[in-house]
Amino acid sequence: MIYVILLIIAAIIVFAESGSAQPPPAYPKVTGYFSVVQPVGNWNSNGFSSSFSGGYSIGFPFGLNLLKSDSFGVSFEVAPNIRSEKNITKVNSVLFHPGAMFRFKQGFTFIGRMAFETNGRFGFTPVFNQRLIKGKDAAMFVSVPIPVRFGNGLPSSIGTGLQLGVSF
Repeated sequence: MIYVILLIIAAIIVFAESGSAQPPPAYPKVTGYFSVVQPVGNWNSNGFSSSFSGGYSIGFPFGLNLLKSDSFGVSFEVAPNIRSEKNITKVNSVLFHPGAMFRFKQGFTFIGRMAFETNGRFGFTPVFNQRLIKGKDAAMFVSVPIPVRFGNGLPSSIGTGLQLGVSF
């Protein structure tokens, strides 16, 4: 009788531990995302220019992330940008935005991106990313990109924006 009780207790302990333990994620792992970025403004030698004055711009970044571990990955992003000005709406540029991801606890990620725009501008973009909601198959995130741009005969600039997206 004592052996049956010990066997039942041992089985309960084993099944309780195996049920609560999550297997570690397998790496490398590929994830994707789609988002919307609203530029807020830019600063250059001519001063501040708002993204809401003289026209309207919006971007639609999407990409793939190759996660090497819980703390590091590489991201490949493409972001078409649409601009509406004087009743003309067009794709203003397409941004190619590869970068390294440094992932931290509580869903915070820092992404250092290189930037190559089809309008002739180039530079880099530090991105501060925070996961807001995590579901079984998807997560919602918010990011603050800080684009630094050079080239194409324009003054160097630094800007900011607000990005909201879904990763899967």
